[in-house]
Amino acid sequence: MNGRLPRVPTLQKLLQAWPWWLFLLALVGVRLSKGAFLTDAYALLSRPFWPGTAQGEWIQAATRLADQTRLAQLEQDNRRLRGLLDLQRGRGDAITAPVISRATGGWWQQLELGKGQLQGVAAGDPVLGPGGLLGLVQSVTPSTARVRLLTDPGSHVGVWVGRTQRHGLLIGQGTARPVLHFLDKDTGVRPGDVVSTSPASTLLPANVTVGVIQSVNDQAVPAPEAVVQLSAPLDAVDWVQVVPRRAGA
Repeated sequence: MNGRLPRVPTLQKLLQAWPWWLFLLALVGVRLSKGAFLTDAYALLSRPFWPGTAQGEWIQAATRLADQTRLAQLEQDNRRLRGLLDLQRGRGDAITAPVISRATGGWWQQLELGKGQLQGVAAGDPVLGPGGLLGLVQSVTPSTARVRLLTDPGSHVGVWVGRTQRHGLLIGQGTARPVLHFLDKDTGVRPGDVVSTSPASTLLPANVTVGVIQSVNDQAVPAPEAVVQLSAPLDAVDWVQVVPRRAGA
């Protein structure tokens, strides 16, 4: 050692280190206040971004939209349940059955019912839905039944147009709209005419609505054809009525 005393830090150096002193004081403040002042500072800085009038209107609009959507769904369910009640009251001899499944690939061909032989369902029985005829029972098991829809390519059902009293054969095309092949060349039918089961039918209940003619092809050979929009909602039906043939004949 050269015998000199260590230098005491000058005031200037202490002043130059003020950021570190400030940081130290901040740490001590956080420790003593448990972070309360940070929360206050955050609240003060974020106040301009708090929900104002516009944000409140957005929230109210979203709430109204949610309420309207819920109300529309309730009204739809109410209409469906009313249709089911009307269906149940329509025929005392009919068997009400739920639709339990349908194949995605055969949406317009078949559906499965949750009732079968044990409940009196038999092959060939007509199946009705809200709005009209859906199809015929194709096969049954003790507790289920398979329905061939009017839109199935294998479906052939005799119908008629009541306004002109012209009979024809309704043939499924595997799509939502079957085609009506008339037996006479001079049909006189036009779009909007109602298609129903014949009053003289022995296989189907008489005068059951089937659908409405959408378009007519008078140039078809050997007789005119018409595209029919079915009156029963095949794509959304969840309950049906099976009419035993002995009762529907």
